[in-house]
Amino acid sequence: MKLAPRLALMTSAFVLGASAASANELREYALEFFKPLPSTVPAVQDNKITEEKIELGKALFFDPRLSASGVFSCYSCHNLTTGGDDNMETSVGHGWQKGPRNSPTVLNAVFNAAQFWDGRADDLKAQAKGPIQAGVEMANTPDNVVATLSSMGQYVEWFEESFPDEDEPVTFDNMAKAIEAFEATLLTPAPFDSWLNGDDDALSAEELAGLELFMDKGCIACHSGINIGGEDYYPFGLIEKPGSDILPEGDRGRFAVTDTVDDEYVFRAGPLRNIALTAPYFHSGKVWDLKVAVQIMAESQLGEDLSEDEADKIVAFLGSLTGEMPEVTLPVLPTETMTTPRPVAEIIPN
Repeated sequence: MKLAPRLALMTSAFVLGASAASANELREYALEFFKPLPSTVPAVQDNKITEEKIELGKALFFDPRLSASGVFSCYSCHNLTTGGDDNMETSVGHGWQKGPRNSPTVLNAVFNAAQFWDGRADDLKAQAKGPIQAGVEMANTPDNVVATLSSMGQYVEWFEESFPDEDEPVTFDNMAKAIEAFEATLLTPAPFDSWLNGDDDALSAEELAGLELFMDKGCIACHSGINIGGEDYYPFGLIEKPGSDILPEGDRGRFAVTDTVDDEYVFRAGPLRNIALTAPYFHSGKVWDLKVAVQIMAESQLGEDLSEDEADKIVAFLGSLTGEMPEVTLPVLPTETMTTPRPVAEIIPN
């Protein structure tokens, strides 16, 4: 997908300091592909978000007692101080096992069409349940989670306040709904949003040049929308398949979900907000340099051999997607009681 010559000339002129009219034309064109973050917490399907539910979800997000060992929490793999992920090749879980894929960021994840690299969870509610039960992650069971939460009076009270119309509010489903409510607040408005909303000074000339290249080279074919990606699934290696060090042959992507041959090595396009903070890159976590990741994507997905200058400019644009973190106050968690299930710690060799 290429920009029309008129638009390409207009964009280059704007980068050199053209008129406000040219700036508006560039913005209008960009708005055909991108949307700024909303200023309020978005609604989610089948889960009314309330302040009580957000506060409960925050406590659950940080609570390691949702894991069988009492060691791992949602926060373990989605660290809000390091870009919403764990900055590891693949995450470490129960018994110090290594997971098979790189942990995606939780920031702005509410806008993804589906969760996980293969889209196996429709929303954040479903996603919250997965790692808690996965043997390689938190290795717990729904019954044990409910027993743990029900053993602490403060949690029971918080669930009652969050789900006031239910006779038995402490459930595994409600736990997931509360976590989803909290995660829906993790929005990071960035300079790019300010620019989309009309602030001509929000992006530098180099960032605007990178935006032009991002659109002109065709990156927008997969990375568009409010999350600059995360909306659909694409083969990794559309033009040229990367080596097995980047695209492990044993991980066939969405094929594991659909059992459809056409979905072999197909993955959800990664959302690019805060991408400068979330190295290493790709589902395999094998690439630690953002510029190298950009060059790999250009070659494998677009058949483009970017110059050093082009790659630098695209990286500069991606930097404009780094947003302002919401202020999150650490919760004080309820205290265990004599009826709280005891942690099960073990070392499991890989």
